[in-house]
Amino acid sequence: MTDTSQTQTMPEDSAYEAYQPRSPEFRLAADALRGLRQDLFHDVFAYRPLPRSTADGPLARHLKGRLREYAAWSPHALITAAGLLAMFVATNDEARGSGSNVILGLLALVPVLLTMVRPVGAFWLSMAATPVATALATEFDDEWPWRTGSFVCHLCVLTIVAIRTRPRTAAWMWALTVVYGIGAATVAGGHAFGSNSAQMAFLSALVLLGVTVRHIRHDAEQEVTAQQTVTAHERSRRTLLEERTTIARELHDVVAHHMSVVAIQAEAAPYRVENPPPELERAFVTIRENAVAALTELRRVLGVVRAEDYEAPDAPQPTLADMDALLANVRDAGLSVDKAVTGAVRELPQGVELSAYRIVQEALSNTLRHAPGASAQVDIGYVLGGLGLRVVNGPAPEPSLVKPSPGAGHGITGMRERVSMLNGEMTAVPTADGGYEVTVFLPVPSTGEPVTGAREPAPGAGEGDV
Repeated sequence: MTDTSQTQTMPEDSAYEAYQPRSPEFRLAADALRGLRQDLFHDVFAYRPLPRSTADGPLARHLKGRLREYAAWSPHALITAAGLLAMFVATNDEARGSGSNVILGLLALVPVLLTMVRPVGAFWLSMAATPVATALATEFDDEWPWRTGSFVCHLCVLTIVAIRTRPRTAAWMWALTVVYGIGAATVAGGHAFGSNSAQMAFLSALVLLGVTVRHIRHDAEQEVTAQQTVTAHERSRRTLLEERTTIARELHDVVAHHMSVVAIQAEAAPYRVENPPPELERAFVTIRENAVAALTELRRVLGVVRAEDYEAPDAPQPTLADMDALLANVRDAGLSVDKAVTGAVRELPQGVELSAYRIVQEALSNTLRHAPGASAQVDIGYVLGGLGLRVVNGPAPEPSLVKPSPGAGHGITGMRERVSMLNGEMTAVPTADGGYEVTVFLPVPSTGEPVTGAREPAPGAGEGDV
């Protein structure tokens, strides 16, 4: 078996020419030509209608009723007015023949109006109409190559198309305008009249520079707005996680207490019965072992959610019995607050009492921050099937003298998390007199019903969610 394949060799000179890398200047020129073809030659007469302005625009926001609807057409009205101005200037030009003035007017009007539906095509139509208008004129003076009407028309078209497109397109239009002016001046180099190409280049450059700055500023504002939205979303999500972590830390002591009681009772139960059967002893041993294992895992979970600078509190977690001390501290801070308790006072699960205490504490803290000097009312209602809370404050008496203190934005989020954890309901709304009201209902199962102290995990929640 023989190898019949042949290798074709290429001369060294031709190989070097074929694989020689392109220079940076060549790539720059190729990219520039590609951009010119994409901006001004691709889909020249594509239909791109000018949209109506928004209802919250700078003009429409100050109007009402039907005038506000009409204000949405203000961009179209401005373009039409510019076209009529160019037509008026063009029809007052000296033209050959009686019907030439009408043609000059249309040559100045149509390109401006066309910018509302086909902007790139309007630019090319304005360029093509310029020599036609010059040919129809009888006297040139210093109006070469743009007659007065064509000058106004082309300047309006450049401005409108630049606003509707991007800065690169505006740069190409300005470059082609300058090239046309230089070419026209070269063709008419021996004539006795001057050229207005320099005036056109200077004015159009100023206009397009202003439009480009406007584009850049608008893009920057949009980017900043998008970044602020993302930042606000991340801040809200971080706040939510921080509040859930705080709640988990506080409930650790409550859950650990219950599990310790289970372990102790399971260990002492066999000694309360004379001659217990072996099966019962093994069952209590299993209960105690599971309770101790649960306590160990609970401490590990707390170690995960505990911050580096977190210090475990020495005092036990507060309950509704500590409400009077809380109100006394708030009064010392300058807040006038009253408390009203309705219903039969009874002992509630520790998790419910802790959450109720924290909700009232946060509501009063919000009052101190956002309505300094206002009075507050705390209502606690022991009702059948749950606990009702209502914290309402009035408006600040003299907001000009005492300014509100901005908070971290965690208050309402933390209260909602505590209420949601207990499957409760909460409303937080401003009152008619300028104050604020927080209403909460925490369900409490009656004796014999299972305690559902935690909500179901959200769909898609991972193992690391608190």
